[in-house]
Amino acid sequence: MWDFFEAVILGLIQGLTEFLPISSSAHLRIFPEMFGWGDPGAAFTAVIQIGTELAVLIYFRKDIVRIASMWLRSLVKPEYRGHLDARMGWYIIIGSLPIVVLGVLLKDLIERDFRSLWLIGTTLIVLGIVLGIADRLGSTDKQLRQITARDAVLMGLAQACALVPGVSRSGATLSMGRFLGYDREAATRYAFLLAIPAVVGAGIFELKDIGGETNPYGWGPTLVATIVSFVVGYAAIAWLLRYVSKNSYTPFVLYRVALGTLTLVLVATGVLAA
Repeated sequence: MWDFFEAVILGLIQGLTEFLPISSSAHLRIFPEMFGWGDPGAAFTAVIQIGTELAVLIYFRKDIVRIASMWLRSLVKPEYRGHLDARMGWYIIIGSLPIVVLGVLLKDLIERDFRSLWLIGTTLIVLGIVLGIADRLGSTDKQLRQITARDAVLMGLAQACALVPGVSRSGATLSMGRFLGYDREAATRYAFLLAIPAVVGAGIFELKDIGGETNPYGWGPTLVATIVSFVVGYAAIAWLLRYVSKNSYTPFVLYRVALGTLTLVLVATGVLAA
């Protein structure tokens, strides 16, 4: 039963942090260590993210259906190929390629070396500062309808950096979006859509490792954590979209720096194992 209690807590953490630019994978590595539960493993982390991405699929279902249908029509009817939704379909595909390719090539590093708390604490701080600079210096004159293939590739490359826990998939994509001149809501919306193929694909890819020797949680706790992350994540999407339409990312920047600093101090003093 204790495994299921831990699963509920980890599902809550995943749902609360997945869409905020503070790195859910970092939280799923740091907080279990603080609680004395140990590392839940890369496979568990990837699989329960399917829950939060299911929340994205439902929340943005109208946008996704519209984009998918127009993209499919554009494959056979040239007159549709210039439509924004048809182009958006291609942009999501090409923007997802970097994280997919690097995720396969760096699988061993992701499951081992990248989970070092020294690295995670450092990336929380550094990428938090990058997010703050991007939000302060980036212009806000571009809307999502103005996205180009170049911008899609650049935001895709930024998203790929989130293979390192602590970077934050949404945080990296938002930072690049702001540097490219997109307003906060446009960058956030695109970050949600761009994450769907990568997160769902990674979760499915890691399903085979659930319950294995290197993963402490079996199918039952993993399923519970996934369901909890879906419910909490759905509420988090609505809140974040309302928040970014009127506020800056400064609170997230400060939180990242504080958590990263605390993590490094706890590791340096031996309270947490790296």
